[in-house]
Amino acid sequence: MLPDQDTMRLMYRRMCLIRYFEETVIDIHSAGELIGPAHPYIGEEAVAVGACAALRDDDRIAGNHRSHGHPIAKGADVKHAMAELLGKSDGFCKGKGGSMHLADFSVGILGESGIVASSVPIATGAGLAAKVLKQDFVSLVFFGDGASNQGACHESMNMASLWKLPVIFLCENNRYAITTSYENSVSVDNVADRAPAYGMPGVVVDGQDAVAMYEATSLAVERARNGEGPTLIEAMTYRFEDHSLGLDRVRKAAYRSDEEVEEARQRDPLEIHRAKMVQAGVASEAECDEIEKQTRQEVANALEFARNSPYPEPAALHEDMWADAVK
Repeated sequence: MLPDQDTMRLMYRRMCLIRYFEETVIDIHSAGELIGPAHPYIGEEAVAVGACAALRDDDRIAGNHRSHGHPIAKGADVKHAMAELLGKSDGFCKGKGGSMHLADFSVGILGESGIVASSVPIATGAGLAAKVLKQDFVSLVFFGDGASNQGACHESMNMASLWKLPVIFLCENNRYAITTSYENSVSVDNVADRAPAYGMPGVVVDGQDAVAMYEATSLAVERARNGEGPTLIEAMTYRFEDHSLGLDRVRKAAYRSDEEVEEARQRDPLEIHRAKMVQAGVASEAECDEIEKQTRQEVANALEFARNSPYPEPAALHEDMWADAVK
């Protein structure tokens, strides 16, 4: 199932938004304007964008610590995302969540977490809710190759398969859990090889190709909506930047060579998708340039919005911390 022309253009736009958003985050972090850790999604844009393009607005997603790309791919407003990073009251979580905890229920984003694999049971719970409520939304969760070894991940896949829940488990295999290589931490060739043990399909996808991600996710969504249960998708991707901004010890660890990183950069997901659009006549080079120009300006506007947003009042510290009592 190939994306139509409008979807192809939307995918490129959102990939550009993620790329320029992350480049801006790196800049303001280097300038000392952003306090605390941030985990750039540069190099992995096609995974989230291709997958989310196959979802409806009411479908749910949950993510992880590398959390800026997923919401933007699902359609979240970059102004409120940037405000959240700067701890401002106009952020998604009113400045209380920060870089690793973006949530926007209006477009189905359940939230993200810095605790490895913690979003996997949450997304599985959303799938259970869909079944109990007899609604046809699906739930998709992004997690890394490191998270694939966590018990919460295996427990969730077992439950989702047993109860045929409409959940899509999407492993972003970028080959490193901080500095620990995939080869030194996983006993199988591919994370997707584990899927048959849980009675679900497992598929390995080129995570640098947004169209390939769209096609694989569309099939998984169709299965989920038809009541056929979950799918495990393994997206083979690569993060071009280090694990986290500000971790000098990681930069000095030499866990991967400069040559390896440069080789990976030759398959830039934005360049791959742009070439596909031009070749298919979906957009000209000039139209692609215009999309890039517009999205750069949108991110610049988001930063200005965030800088002008007020900090939350101290009195608001405990607001939204607890759910209202069930009556």
